[in-house]
Amino acid sequence: MKKQIILPLLFLALLVGRINAQTTQFVGPEKGSLVIVGGGNMGSEIWDRFVELAGGPAAASIVIIPTAGEDSSADSAPREEEKLLSLGVKDITILHTRDPKVANQESFVAPLRKATGVWFVGGRHWRLADSYLNTLAHKEFNAVLSRGGVIGGTSAGATVLGSFMVRGDTKGNSIMIGDHTQGLDFIHNVTIDQHFLRRNRQFDLVDVIKTRPELLGVAIDEGTAIVVQQNTFEVIGASYVGIYEAGQIANSTKYPSGQNSTGGPFYFLSKGQKFDLKARKVLSQQPQRVNEPAK
Repeated sequence: MKKQIILPLLFLALLVGRINAQTTQFVGPEKGSLVIVGGGNMGSEIWDRFVELAGGPAAASIVIIPTAGEDSSADSAPREEEKLLSLGVKDITILHTRDPKVANQESFVAPLRKATGVWFVGGRHWRLADSYLNTLAHKEFNAVLSRGGVIGGTSAGATVLGSFMVRGDTKGNSIMIGDHTQGLDFIHNVTIDQHFLRRNRQFDLVDVIKTRPELLGVAIDEGTAIVVQQNTFEVIGASYVGIYEAGQIANSTKYPSGQNSTGGPFYFLSKGQKFDLKARKVLSQQPQRVNEPAK
């Protein structure tokens, strides 16, 4: 009896997810771009792309949000600021609060109103959700995209950009579905994991997608990013991105020997490959070799 009940519910969840995807014109931002980084050491390719999408060094006005960090470091972002300065960006603002009432104040969001780019530093992404979710600041983040700007983030600052946050529990980031799951939703019906090869997290999203089959799971390794525009993302950087989708996981479970299977519960994309977020399929099958310079 339990199996008879669970299967229709699973089918219904999949159907709802597909309907939502079909009725939503864009999975990613309609205007502007996202640069979503899996943590670790970011190469110049990622930083250069972020600054370029923000308007270039001379025109860029970038707001850094260090709120995900510990209290002792949340008021500053010296590494990020130093890097942006080294790339020629002169208009940089550090913006931080732990109080959503402050995030609702006109004076607080003033720097966001002229920003061409926003960067979310790593740490614990539940702090970002507690501070900014559904506030005036959140509205102004979306306005940056609507003006054609860019929003980026690394590690926890990457996960918060999706609609559903994994590792958001206040008790620890090993809990995949915890007490904080609502992200800033700049990319819809998507959950983002980070450090996924470096920290041996390859299988962590499998059970999440089984529980929430309407979601697309995107796991990004360190030193690697996806650049999202409307319904497409491109992989840039040094390593790999993992794709987790309910149908892929179901087939890998149904045919564990590999016979008639589409492979394992997830698959890899690497530098230069593109992915259609709406159709949930790979657009460019031939990747560049990792660390191979673009031609």
